[in-house]
Amino acid sequence: MVSSILLAVQSTVPSTPSWSPTVGIIISLCTLISVLLAPRIIDYREVGPKFPGLPLPLSAPAFVGAACFGHLLGVGIVLGLTNIGRL
Repeated sequence: MVSSILLAVQSTVPSTPSWSPTVGIIISLCTLISVLLAPRIIDYREVGPKFPGLPLPLSAPAFVGAACFGHLLGVGIVLGLTNIGRL
């Protein structure tokens, strides 16, 4: 039963790009931008264990949160560019 549902939905799923260096660069740039902007945006950025070796005033949870947001932003950009045919 589950396989028949998946087969029925398969025709409505939009095309997604396979991994390429362009996709990796887009996601990496979005992550870098979000980590660099995080100290200006996050209110309690130094709460929690400190992240050693990072020159930015970010704790480990703030860094992980900024990196997660950057990945989500990058995936959205990649899917959007794929949807309009630019990628």
